Amino acid sequence: MSLEVNHLIKKYGQKIVVNDLSFSMKEPGVYALLGTNGAGKTTTIRMILGMLAKDSGEVLWKGKELSSIESNVGYLAEERGLYPKVTLMDQLLYFAKLKEIPKNMAKERIKYLAERLEVEEYLYPKKKRKTAPFKADQLSKGNQQKIQFMAALLSDPELLILDEPLSGLDPVNTDLFKSIIKEQIEKGKYLIMSSHQMATIEEFCSDITILNKGNAVLQGNLREIKKSYGRVNLYLKCDENVDAEIQKFSLPVLNQTPEEYHIQVNGQAQATEFLNYLLTQNKSIVKYELREPSLHEIFIEKVGDTHEET
Repeated sequence: MSLEVNHLIKKYGQKIVVNDLSFSMKEPGVYALLGTNGAGKTTTIRMILGMLAKDSGEVLWKGKELSSIESNVGYLAEERGLYPKVTLMDQLLYFAKLKEIPKNMAKERIKYLAERLEVEEYLYPKKKRKTAPFKADQLSKGNQQKIQFMAALLSDPELLILDEPLSGLDPVNTDLFKSIIKEQIEKGKYLIMSSHQMATIEEFCSDITILNKGNAVLQGNLREIKKSYGRVNLYLKCDENVDAEIQKFSLPVLNQTPEEYHIQVNGQAQATEFLNYLLTQNKSIVKYELREPSLHEIFIEKVGDTHEET
């Protein structure tokens, strides 16, 4: 199996929203689409799913044009899409029916996912409860997001597309969602994830595309991208003040907190020379960490500003 996105273009009048975008997934894993608001991430996802017509290009799944009807695809949209006045169980069973999942199997999957996402009380009202079964508009946004995530997973999809899956979740529910995502990865699924949370992307994604105004400004394997920058970020903490020593080496201080310095160096050799000098000055070094730039730092370098989502 593989996913190929070839030369996608989307225009609105004279404005190019997605400009000749291509990427591929040759094996299971997680691919990230990154960009500021308005970069074209959601437009790309909608074209991949066939929800939005392409002006040009193709999306291939297993060598054939991807069809969200014929293929087993799950989708968690950034915007909530539940029916507000329909009971949650009826909605989930309806979504399962659209995917031609046998009712008994659907009920088993709903029960399993309800337990994992801790929403059993909203789907299985106790007999003593006098109120009607829960409907979507009776739930918090976070719990609505859980129900929608369940809907995306009901068919046990081979390809799962998650648009800002952790947006608005508290830390406890974030961990619940992450556990499900990890489970999908372990099952050998293909995932596309759009997110503004760089730490999450670094946690899950092996390959990325950064979009800016519809253009791919950086693509490739995240590990190799970071490696290409080199280890140029030095995090230093000393018991004594070392401002004079930093100035002596003309090292740019990118950030300084009461706890540590974040210093830019030009590589391993300069960092080692600086460390040795600190030792000759009898400085008490509490922390010395030399590392590659974070995805957040790379993202800011490549994009820098923000735009309205399309």
